Amino acid sequence: MHHQLPLPLLDSLQDIKGFDAGSFIQSHESNNSLTSIRINPTKIFDFKDAVLQIEEKVPWSSSGFYLNERPSFTLDPLFHAGAYYVQEASSMFLEEVLKQNVDVKTSLKVLDLCAAPGGKSTLIQSLISTESLLVSNEVIKTRVNVLSENTTKWGARNIVVTNNDPKDFQRLPGYFDVIVVDAPCSGSGLFRKDPDAIKEWSVDNVALCSQRQQRILADVMLSLKPGGLLVYSTCSYSYDENEAICDWLTSEYNFNTIKINTHKEWNIVETESQKNHAFGYRFYPDKVKGEGFFIAAFQNRNEYSNTKSLNTKHQTKISLQQTTTLSKWIMPNEVLAFFNWKDDCIAFPDFVVNEISILQSALYIKKAGVNMGSIIRDELIPSHELAMSDLLRDDIDTIELDKENALQYLRHQSFEYSGLGKGWLLVKYGNLSLGFVKAMSNRVNNYYPKEWRIFNK
Repeated sequence: MHHQLPLPLLDSLQDIKGFDAGSFIQSHESNNSLTSIRINPTKIFDFKDAVLQIEEKVPWSSSGFYLNERPSFTLDPLFHAGAYYVQEASSMFLEEVLKQNVDVKTSLKVLDLCAAPGGKSTLIQSLISTESLLVSNEVIKTRVNVLSENTTKWGARNIVVTNNDPKDFQRLPGYFDVIVVDAPCSGSGLFRKDPDAIKEWSVDNVALCSQRQQRILADVMLSLKPGGLLVYSTCSYSYDENEAICDWLTSEYNFNTIKINTHKEWNIVETESQKNHAFGYRFYPDKVKGEGFFIAAFQNRNEYSNTKSLNTKHQTKISLQQTTTLSKWIMPNEVLAFFNWKDDCIAFPDFVVNEISILQSALYIKKAGVNMGSIIRDELIPSHELAMSDLLRDDIDTIELDKENALQYLRHQSFEYSGLGKGWLLVKYGNLSLGFVKAMSNRVNNYYPKEWRIFNK
């Protein structure tokens, strides 16, 4: 049995379309919280190797599935290999919003503004073309590391992770085609998953969140292209954090509301804001297989005079000798640019080199492209990012581990290895990379990142 739902919340929802107090309360008492995952389309694996029991597809997602039960993901090596992401089903609807409003096959520049822990970023990255660029930003310093970790496991080369305040993006006027703002909110949509959130909920907190959401949007909108797409979402039920924000955006700023097509059997509730009839989409847990969620989309009608030319920082390209060292590790036909960054070499797709320079002049970049590792005396000490990426060539020497030894590797412990290979070896489980080891004549050194190691037995 869950905690009592706050009465002021229930009262505030009485007049909102789609709210049915009886079944809403019941859905919170029945405690049948769902678990869903989204498959990484670039990492092909056999479900038999994973701990997943697939029940059915998430109807509005091309790669989302509901599970029969919540397994221990920590004890699934494929989870650490980036084979899938555990994500709430309702928020996967972002895929429909994007597909219906932009041509994802073209080259796009996308900003995920409040990105940690990375669910929406990994979803966006799987949708956009390889010629597109995704900037995943997280304001809170302590949360940037988990965002970097999750985007690294996903294996993408066209993501830049930044740690900036929304107003820093004003230095990039009219730069992005799409901005996704999954705004910090009062969290009522997650009461089923996190009953502690009920204790923290208050009417005052809703008002506070509403003001913060307006400030975040006001700070970032200058960096959206004229004609660009703004997607706004929360995991709250409160009108003040949802439809009221849509009214504010369409009144104070020159944004057009966008209608999203949904299927009747999905049971997603389309609402309209009181003043400007801006469309919003509500997910109620008694109606959909998912948690509480709200999403709305807008087209930017503002015309900015983008007179300011964007600064670029000059990158230091690496030497020809270093390039030769690196190219032994990567797929032969890759068109990449390599740069020195601190002690490491970073690989970018060729087409984003100029973009990285622009972003670097405006933002604090935490991670970009694929970190290849460091070169010492013409030998690459490969990084974990390289093991996770799609750059690594197919014929690197590998060792395939069974589940128990794979978990030992992920715990940063020693594991059974009887091979004869010496030097760098790629560790695999179920055909997917887990990381590197270095085999010496008498032992194997484990290069799994210490700060990622798993502890439970």
